[in-house]
Amino acid sequence: MISRFLPHPVRRLLGVNIALRPSSFTLIDQPGALAPLLAALERVDEVALDTEADNMYHYKVRVCLLQFLVAGEVFLVDVLAPGLSLDDLWRVLAKKHLVMHGSDFDVRLLHDLCGFRPHSLFDTMLAAQLLGRQRIGLAALLEEHFGVQLDKDGQKANWSRRPITPKLLDYAALDVWHLPALRDLLTRELAKLDRLEWLDQQCVAQIDAGTEGFAPATEHDWRIGKSERLRGPGLTVLHAIWHWRETQAERLDTPPFKVCGNTLLLQISEAAEAGDSDESILARVDLGKRHERLIASLATALRAGLARDPHTLPRRPGRDASRPSLTQSEVTLLDKIKADRDAIAAKLEIEATLIANRAQLSQLAREPRSLDELLLPWQAALLRPAPSLQPAAPSPASPP
Repeated sequence: MISRFLPHPVRRLLGVNIALRPSSFTLIDQPGALAPLLAALERVDEVALDTEADNMYHYKVRVCLLQFLVAGEVFLVDVLAPGLSLDDLWRVLAKKHLVMHGSDFDVRLLHDLCGFRPHSLFDTMLAAQLLGRQRIGLAALLEEHFGVQLDKDGQKANWSRRPITPKLLDYAALDVWHLPALRDLLTRELAKLDRLEWLDQQCVAQIDAGTEGFAPATEHDWRIGKSERLRGPGLTVLHAIWHWRETQAERLDTPPFKVCGNTLLLQISEAAEAGDSDESILARVDLGKRHERLIASLATALRAGLARDPHTLPRRPGRDASRPSLTQSEVTLLDKIKADRDAIAAKLEIEATLIANRAQLSQLAREPRSLDELLLPWQAALLRPAPSLQPAAPSPASPP
């Protein structure tokens, strides 16, 4: 465990002197070194939390670093440190209120790591969305409110590389330093607009969604965007080279997109669909110098795809029989509900999909009475008075 001391200029904000950067932080990277953090956590009800992961550099994402701000103290926990057990940390943390930014990925990541579920949460990104902010990233909000600029290199860094550089540790500490003050600013604005309850409901929903973890892999993941335009050899080739890419990415321990992007997979598949030969297709493929050696295995996958009968591919999931296509009257109602939603969102100056997304609108068009089941209470309360969701007036009785 080491402590690093930093210069810390101060800015006066809302009548309070706030250090623009933490004056010090404690890095925990040795077995048995958690005691100071655990003791600090036991004394508080709330903690600011962030995570750093290596999803840009490895096939399977890992949590690499945890950042905590506890009663003005910054602790950085090296999750990859050999022999460092975090069992006690998760037990204590599960009782605390968390302040986070863009928590969806982090909560899913921690749930997959150890089954962690937050007790309660204030997400500053969700708060910014409910205020109608156009720029909701942490870097943008810190610059706007505190004049602090986050180093962009930290957003692209390989957090699994050890030792972590002092520059990256400084960046990690700054990630949580302003979260409580940012929370206070956004809370004031939400209170003025009477939207604090909206945020509470959004955060509870975020916890519920996050503790479902990441969506599991399925046999249809190879059906990437625009693949629906393919029919015969294009589909079999796409199936073959998508799985080739996964195999190579796992073997090289790198994200699939660093082997090759979806655009190239589709270009190869579309060329096969058009009847191009494997030689002419491969002649146009450029995997870059880093992956030139993979051309031979790509060629093998391409030829296997060309030789395969499309009818042997995994069948696309059929339409749910309990969810038939919308009727024409339901499509008409969908358009009316969407127009009402958009008008409400414009008046509130928030993104329309915060009220209801396309899938929810479609379900509402099919069954308007499901409003309270589909939406959060604040969303349902906004849409309930919409003209499109009012019961149709009974037809006048015919004269005798």
